[in-house]
Amino acid sequence: MDPNLPPPMVSTGFIPTGSLLESLIHISNEVMSMERNMFVQVKNVSTMIRRIKLLSSLYEEIQETNTPLPPSSILCLTELFSVIQRVKFLIRVCQEGSALWNLVQTETISNRFHGIVKEMGRVLDILPLDSLNLTADTTEQVDLLHKQAKRVELFVDEREIQRRDEIFQFMTIVNEKNKKEKGHLEFRRVEEVFSSIGFKTSFDYDQEILKLREESEKQKGTGGLIVVSNINNLISLLSLSRSMLFKDEETDTQSNQDQDSRHTTTSFSSFSNYLSSSSNYLSSSSSSSVFNIPDEFRCPISLDLMRDPVIVASGHTYDRKSISQWINSGHHTCPKTGKRLIHMALIPNYAVKSLIHQWSQENNVLLVEAASSGTSAKRKSLEKSVDHVTATETAMNAVKSTAEFLVGKLATGSADDQRQAAYELRLLAKTGMEDRRLLAEAGAIPFLVTLLGSSDPRTQENSVTALLNLSIYPKNKVSIMSTFGALDGIIDVLQTGKTTEARENAAAAIFSLSMIDDYKAVIGAHTRAVPALVRLLSEGTAVGKKDAVTALFNLAVYNANKRNVVVCGAIPLLIEILMDDKAGITDDALGVLALLAGCSEGLEETRKCRVLVPLLIDLLRFGSGKGKENSITILMGLCKDGGDEVARRLLLNPWSVPALQGLVADGSSKARRKADALLRLLKRFCSQTVNPVE
Repeated sequence: MDPNLPPPMVSTGFIPTGSLLESLIHISNEVMSMERNMFVQVKNVSTMIRRIKLLSSLYEEIQETNTPLPPSSILCLTELFSVIQRVKFLIRVCQEGSALWNLVQTETISNRFHGIVKEMGRVLDILPLDSLNLTADTTEQVDLLHKQAKRVELFVDEREIQRRDEIFQFMTIVNEKNKKEKGHLEFRRVEEVFSSIGFKTSFDYDQEILKLREESEKQKGTGGLIVVSNINNLISLLSLSRSMLFKDEETDTQSNQDQDSRHTTTSFSSFSNYLSSSSNYLSSSSSSSVFNIPDEFRCPISLDLMRDPVIVASGHTYDRKSISQWINSGHHTCPKTGKRLIHMALIPNYAVKSLIHQWSQENNVLLVEAASSGTSAKRKSLEKSVDHVTATETAMNAVKSTAEFLVGKLATGSADDQRQAAYELRLLAKTGMEDRRLLAEAGAIPFLVTLLGSSDPRTQENSVTALLNLSIYPKNKVSIMSTFGALDGIIDVLQTGKTTEARENAAAAIFSLSMIDDYKAVIGAHTRAVPALVRLLSEGTAVGKKDAVTALFNLAVYNANKRNVVVCGAIPLLIEILMDDKAGITDDALGVLALLAGCSEGLEETRKCRVLVPLLIDLLRFGSGKGKENSITILMGLCKDGGDEVARRLLLNPWSVPALQGLVADGSSKARRKADALLRLLKRFCSQTVNPVE
């Protein structure tokens, strides 16, 4: 989940109807007033606000009736308040966060909007409109919104994708290998693209740079080195564009930044002894050029134009010579933040290097390197080219370098080094399929498997989570399963993990590995795997139960595993989950029960539970589409092969037959077929029974 967004609210109890309705009306009005100054996610925001506006008439009419509401309605309205609160926070992120960073994440944010709409549809599934005494217009309006929410499709704005791709192209242009093939950035086109997302004045550029810097700080704890590097590259591109488009302006912001940079430098007075032989200096046709260097191109240590910019573990960029002297003199902290560096690797910042080279050419500034021996002031010949690489190659090289360094720390580092390296690998393995491949190739998997048995809780948790993230890449599933001790180690963590999160992520890793059919049999045959998952089903948090249910579902797809899941006691626990509205995994639990109904042991155990049939009938009426299908599947199994008692109970319940008939008329194709089959089965039972027993 995005750190900018709040977690979904969990209801801790009913609040008075009056204050609940007032809260709903108030937060809806807040959301409806937020559609302003939007440059990203414009359509998703406006569509979401329109939905909130449609629902607001529902709350107002309920408030006007001033009649007590049934508990089911209060629960539904409470959940709607939670959904609208998430809408408010998401729109605020789009409105107040970095427009460039939101543009880069356009698919992710669009998915969040889509997920909230689907959640709204699930809440409306259980809203008892018939019991609220609403006018026909309001009922029809809410019903229409409900249907739209159920079938809504993900919307990603193609215009935003185009703008983002153009920004990526700007980044790529300055990273092309051959200078002759690329030319310079067309800054007028850059200006048009940036203007379309709200950057029209130098102040707008400065504000966006501040927001990107704030985002960079946030991402340092969760996003990993590559994400921070990408944000810093965006800052560099934006700064270069600002300096070219507003070169005649001297804003107060720039002046303040210069003063801040110089103030920062005063804290480095201890550098004077070893920076006196700094290798970078400038030669230009105008001495004033030195004072017009964009701040992002200055080394924070020397304040000179960086010749060989590199990224350190904190995500900040320095000139290689200056930061190397800093580290070699015995310092192990980031000069800018004062925080300890988790590793001393220096990763080339090719994007900034290329931007500096282009800026120097356009401003007639020559980059010259002094003799490294320090015995004379001889100058080397002017640089004719810069080592340009594509953005993709830059990222890959950075991941390779980081992966090799971190794997080295896993292999030979201290316990603290291993814990931190496992954490960095955990983050890096979240960033994409290519990164997961590169990490595996660097040899991370065997060392992470070894650390599963660590006595340090965080090391164990980071290791199992890193393996989970790596397993998302299909070929890595094979590598993990073929690594000696991997499956045993993951199951050990699942059974006796030192933290709840470690146990939950071990269950999620088993789910991921069992996506391959052959591994369903291997994992299911392991004597401790299924019992450990069933135990988590009983003892875990809501997240842990969901991980356990999804893993059991995958394993139960393989017929030979079904009996083992039943024998280990999963069915009563799954039925308990069906009765727990707050668990939020009803459909997942139903899916497992439907699979287990495919074996005789599963049917026998399921028939023992008297509360199941009424639950399934309620789900036929109010459940999701998938939930209704699985409910029919379970009922079909229970009614066959000696299930006369279940058939009688279905026929005696006044809601079961109408619910099935409704699904035959309006359900999905699968639901229609299954409902029709169950109705025919019940009809045959009626014709064969002379005196039904109540």
